[in-house]
Amino acid sequence: MSLLRRLYPLDWLAGGLLVLGALCVATGLLPTGPAADVMQRIGPLVVFLATVIVLAELTGKAEVFDVVATWVARAGRGRYPLLFCLCVLFASVTTITLNLDTTAVLLTPVMLALATRVGIAPVPLAMTTVWLANTASLLLPVSNLTNLLAADRIALTPSEMAATMWAPQLAAIAVTMACLWGFYWRPGRRGETRYTPPPLPHPADRVLFRVCAVACAGFLLAILLADVPLWSASMAAALIVVVAFWVRRRDALRLSLIPWRLLVLVPGMFLVVETVNAHGLHDVLASAMGSDNGLAGMLRSAAVGAGVSNVLNNLPAYLAGEAAIPVGNHEQLLALLVGVNVGPVITPWASLATLLWFERCRWHGTRIDLGRFFGTGFVLAVAGTLAATLALAATS
Repeated sequence: MSLLRRLYPLDWLAGGLLVLGALCVATGLLPTGPAADVMQRIGPLVVFLATVIVLAELTGKAEVFDVVATWVARAGRGRYPLLFCLCVLFASVTTITLNLDTTAVLLTPVMLALATRVGIAPVPLAMTTVWLANTASLLLPVSNLTNLLAADRIALTPSEMAATMWAPQLAAIAVTMACLWGFYWRPGRRGETRYTPPPLPHPADRVLFRVCAVACAGFLLAILLADVPLWSASMAAALIVVVAFWVRRRDALRLSLIPWRLLVLVPGMFLVVETVNAHGLHDVLASAMGSDNGLAGMLRSAAVGAGVSNVLNNLPAYLAGEAAIPVGNHEQLLALLVGVNVGPVITPWASLATLLWFERCRWHGTRIDLGRFFGTGFVLAVAGTLAATLALAATS
């Protein structure tokens, strides 16, 4: 009973989805063949998710993110416009290179702690983190789990994907910056005119700091230059960091580092949505998106991807949408990817990153006005998805 009392709403959601998914398979609502195909497809994704979160968590414990955040605040020199640009850059780079869930898990508490230390209003920093965790996740396969799911169909190496998605990514970030400044960062919203930069950082263990920083850099170089499988690169980097902590800070190595909730939630979510897809969702999505591989079809696919993501979640929304797009419609598929990456910023459950972000904000004591979150997120979802899709069409 004490274990049950320690469970959070997200734990119940994850467990409930897994049980429901298992029941779908057991009762025959989802045949074992399609269920096995789904599990085989998300296997590497789950391994990557587990190892990259461990890598990120231990990198955070080594104070790498805290040091970078402090450097960002000091580089801002007490000026909010400059700090705004640097925070956008910091959150964007973290999402692009280390995955949007990493941004939600680690960058959120770092930014909120930084807000407390230097007297900055926390909500602008928090919104910068969650919005860019989603909208800055187009550029590389590692940036978003939806990109990993799309890897087989789009058949692009990390460098090729970056060459294809650079314009949509820049458009999405530009729109996000405009919305962030207008809704949260401008003087009338944030309250203060200047802030006091924090003192220089001093990591408690410089060896761990350097090992983790090098492991993260090696992970990025491996996926960008060597074109190795993402799961193997993240596993190797995580192993290096774990060994370093085993030698120097063994007490930090706990089973709680493993993202058990996500590892339970992801398979259950995919099984449930695959069941719904097999019983009519496919036909609805195929009709809504059509089969046009031109601009009209791209806009329809992006809109459907964004809409379904905010109703369900962007991971199953991508899988269901992908199955409804003709195999040869490469541009339409990429537009769907834009919709499920940039669009899930309206509802708290639209992406795993947003769910994790809400939990982190709750623990920090930062109150998020849901009405304002929905309203401003709707503006960003529409404008960002449209701008990124038009940029994709213009450069493809």
